[in-house]
Amino acid sequence: MTEEVEMILDDTGVQMDKAISHFESELVKIRAGKASPTMLEGIHVDYYGAPTPIAQVANINILDVRTISIQPWEKNMLQPIEKAIMQANIGITPQNDGVQLRLFLPPLTEERRRELFKKASNEGEHCKIAIRNIRRDSIEEIKHLQKDGLSMDLAKEAENNIQEVTNKYIATVDKLLAAKEKEMMSV
Repeated sequence: MTEEVEMILDDTGVQMDKAISHFESELVKIRAGKASPTMLEGIHVDYYGAPTPIAQVANINILDVRTISIQPWEKNMLQPIEKAIMQANIGITPQNDGVQLRLFLPPLTEERRRELFKKASNEGEHCKIAIRNIRRDSIEEIKHLQKDGLSMDLAKEAENNIQEVTNKYIATVDKLLAAKEKEMMSV
């Protein structure tokens, strides 16, 4: 294969890896009934006028399977952290005892588990769409190379390789979704 085709194949793999990484990070945010500090990722608190992740202004600890403790380094940050969690709408109301915040995760009902799995499935579908779009763009690049003189055999082989890589990544998405479903549906 030519160097240009190799570069297209490598780039395809790198982009699909990024899509999978994004999907994994989205799955982590969907809670499965267990307390995890990653549930608070993406929530920013107003720290002297600058939006700052909670983990950079407080200690986050897991007290038990259903309880998260947030202890700010500065006592005056309790209210802004509590406000940020409420605005993030993660389905948990923080309990403020004047020293720290506690988040008590309610046990998930069957209906809520199904709702959360539906959300995870939607994220999986978005990831698959991204992977297919990457495949389409890569195949278009191969076709442009073919117009510029790449042999039909090499172009066909490259398209087959791209399809194999796509199938592998789509299977990875399905495995991740199956694992998340198992985690969510176990009580």
